[in-house]
Amino acid sequence: MAAYGLYSHIESNKRRSIALLVGLFLLVYLLVYAGALLAEAMSYQASLQYFLRKAWLDLLAAAPYATVGTVLWIAIAYYFHQAMIDAVTGGREVTRTEEPRLYNLLENLCISRGITVPKLKVMESDALNAFATGMNEKQYAITVTSALVKRLDDAELEAVLGHELTHIRNGDVRMMVIAVIIAGAIGFFAEMLFRLRFNFAFGGRRSDDGERGKGGNLAAILIAFALVAVAWLLSNVIRLALSRTREFLADAGSVELTKNPDAMILALRKIEGRGELHGATSAVMEMCFDNPREEFTDLFSTHPSVDARVKALVDVLGGHDPGPIALPGPEEAHGEASPGAMAGGPWGDSADPGASPSAAPPGAPPGGPWGEPAPGEPQRPFLPDRSPIDPGRPPAGPSGDGRGGPWGKPGG
Repeated sequence: MAAYGLYSHIESNKRRSIALLVGLFLLVYLLVYAGALLAEAMSYQASLQYFLRKAWLDLLAAAPYATVGTVLWIAIAYYFHQAMIDAVTGGREVTRTEEPRLYNLLENLCISRGITVPKLKVMESDALNAFATGMNEKQYAITVTSALVKRLDDAELEAVLGHELTHIRNGDVRMMVIAVIIAGAIGFFAEMLFRLRFNFAFGGRRSDDGERGKGGNLAAILIAFALVAVAWLLSNVIRLALSRTREFLADAGSVELTKNPDAMILALRKIEGRGELHGATSAVMEMCFDNPREEFTDLFSTHPSVDARVKALVDVLGGHDPGPIALPGPEEAHGEASPGAMAGGPWGDSADPGASPSAAPPGAPPGGPWGEPAPGEPQRPFLPDRSPIDPGRPPAGPSGDGRGGPWGKPGG
């Protein structure tokens, strides 16, 4: 069925993602079959047909164990994946008291859609990035870097939070965590099979059974390694495809929450190329708002390019693209004063009350807000010719001297 609106695209993408996830799970059985074929071929001599048939019977016998093992692997990650991610990134949970600005932005977005407010975490890093994690409402968390909070304004930060919140709303986070776990299991067992190949001698014992035949060992081993390579390759392609297809929908979902496509575009442009989390694994980077780690081909890219995401926001949602944005370095962003900045207030006075006017920084307007006096004009403050109160004169008024106050006789 063709998808036309945002929500129909979300539902269509969910169906495709479930199908991909099922395919990813089936790759586990392909890997088991490859392992059985390799084990048989390294144990004795027989024909290729015999090895293929025997490996199939081994798969049927091992399938329940493979299923239980994969489910157990997922269950362990279900309960401990957040702790493992926090250990890698150093993220810490913050409260409204610690981060009122950040917490209020997230809470307002959640209230607008009746969503449970996820946990909010901050990791100390000069990178500009964010990611969402969790498998259920009790575990959902959004982690942002400290530099992101400092260098984005409220509208841009709200757009990033809306992007990550959309991943949670659409079930992307749970789907990606499961995909990363299964793909990790496939990669682990694939590497183990390759290592076992070089730890055991080839050939084994000769066959005494005429039905087995002989001469199929080498072909069986090559097929087994080919299947392992295909399982590993497809698991990564499926996992990365799950990640890429969801970024466009998360960008659109953020705009649907904030009603501000320009803020989303500005956030993308500011984060572009500045999101590298040093020390983070590739699995963590795949869940981030932007992954600057370039791959050698688009087939293995975890995220669409920033240009592609911005173009979609401009074409579909009417945003305006300012192009790449240059940001000051981290030192300047942390509050260092720029050269020529006025000190001590808007009139250029020194912050030290006892400092002379000549101590003002270069570029500060001298002589007050109006600049230097004209040549030949005495330098004096803007005051009346005489004091408003003269102790030697009687008070002004009907019984006074008729001056009508310090400014002279009022007009008739």
